[in-house]
Amino acid sequence: MKSLLLSFAAVATLSAPLWAAEPMPPAAELPEVPPAAGEVASLKLEMADPKLHGPTAYLQVLVTATMKDGTFADATRAVQWKAEGLEISRSGVLTAKKDGTGKLQATLGGIASAEVPIAVSGTAAEFVPDYIRDVTPVISRIGCNAGTCHGAKEGKAGFKLSLRGYDPIYDIRAFTDDIKGRRTNVASADESLMLLKGTAGVPHEGGQVMKQGDKYYNIIRGWIAAGMKLNIDTPRVTKIELSPSNPVVQKIGARQQFRVLATYADGLRRDVTQESYIESGNMDIAKHDKTGLLSAARRGEAAVLARYEGAYASTVLTVMGDRTGFVWQQPPANSPIDELVAAKLQRMKTLPSGLCTDIEFVRRLYLDLTGLPPSPENVRAFMEDPRDSRWKREDLIDRLIASEEFNDHWTNKWCDLLQVNSKFLGGEGSKIMRDWVRAQVKANVPYDKFVRSILTATGSNKDVPAAGYFKVLREPTETMENTTHLFLATRFNCNKCHDHPFERWTQDQYYQMSAWF
Repeated sequence: MKSLLLSFAAVATLSAPLWAAEPMPPAAELPEVPPAAGEVASLKLEMADPKLHGPTAYLQVLVTATMKDGTFADATRAVQWKAEGLEISRSGVLTAKKDGTGKLQATLGGIASAEVPIAVSGTAAEFVPDYIRDVTPVISRIGCNAGTCHGAKEGKAGFKLSLRGYDPIYDIRAFTDDIKGRRTNVASADESLMLLKGTAGVPHEGGQVMKQGDKYYNIIRGWIAAGMKLNIDTPRVTKIELSPSNPVVQKIGARQQFRVLATYADGLRRDVTQESYIESGNMDIAKHDKTGLLSAARRGEAAVLARYEGAYASTVLTVMGDRTGFVWQQPPANSPIDELVAAKLQRMKTLPSGLCTDIEFVRRLYLDLTGLPPSPENVRAFMEDPRDSRWKREDLIDRLIASEEFNDHWTNKWCDLLQVNSKFLGGEGSKIMRDWVRAQVKANVPYDKFVRSILTATGSNKDVPAAGYFKVLREPTETMENTTHLFLATRFNCNKCHDHPFERWTQDQYYQMSAWF
């Protein structure tokens, strides 16, 4: 118990791909800082696989510059591209029009360069979009099934889809059966309301989300023209990988391109960057756009979350800022935790704060471990102790953890979290359970055993005090929500109605977990 202190091209000739748009803040607000060619030691091209197979294949290429000082910088938008037999956008999205082999070369300032051979196949193969693998990601990417649009609880304008496309059968019926099938017209796919609305060919509250003839339009059109079939056994995404991992941006205003690679249940791996959502968790530190590009706004760290078809991946983007003249000073380490903290501070080029004074330490420690400030006598005794500061501090920690005040403080904390009071348990029941919690704290019972004792308790709470936990909330769903929040620090509440868009949990898992209770 005391140990508690311790993330396409539909055909080759598409005209307006989504990745062509790169909205960025005004230059005056966030000027781009590309890596200086004279400071670059080498360039490296990174991609999922140097192969393009099929008419819809593309690759998000990342160009990483290794600087002469050993640091790294994203040079994807700073290099000059040369693509033999291939096509590549300024943002590094690689496509091909015909089968064969090609060569991709990136050069920065005529000084550093890198190249890789690319194999292309299957560009002339017939492409029949699969609803789950091809169409649903498009619908999600253009926002149709988002919570702010038709994925809302009641839908929008009389049209409802499952949130993020988690229920394809429901969505197919909405597209094909509602309003006499006007949303999908097999005989004349271009007259489908699904396409007319998306291209703003007819009034659409959501505005224009695609253009006639672009890749997303052709994917949806191809599915409608092929009969709007649904193969419920299509292999789903099992995981996604977000690259690069834990990148460091050295300068304010510099940018970092990310890439998402999806792995399917049948073993297929493909680049899905364009259809993924890649977002910054802290827009004050780094801003994101729709293409997976993050721009450094100020020094700090920002979590980066990628999501695609119910799979999630995350990493951390570190913005260093100007650290000219920084000299690391290794602080003393009294434990492995100190060493880990020092390593992180060194990577962030941040000097640790100085050691607090003895009088500051004694006050902080009493408040942390007992919930009360130290008495004047305790402060005097500590200050008058002639021993080295390190040893008398460690001695005080040990004494406080073994004190009755520590047991009282942490008993109160856990009884508050477990809602141990007479309203739910009665006077006698609350006393019995409080005494049990205090005994667990005093005996230094490990956290996992403490939780297991509560969740597996059965019988009368008079005989098995931990069973009182189940008298607080009587409904299985309420008990499950409270348990996951209390012991796992995870809110399952949203999963009751739909798959949670920002977590890894599904509606099925919500009711499966509830069934346990």
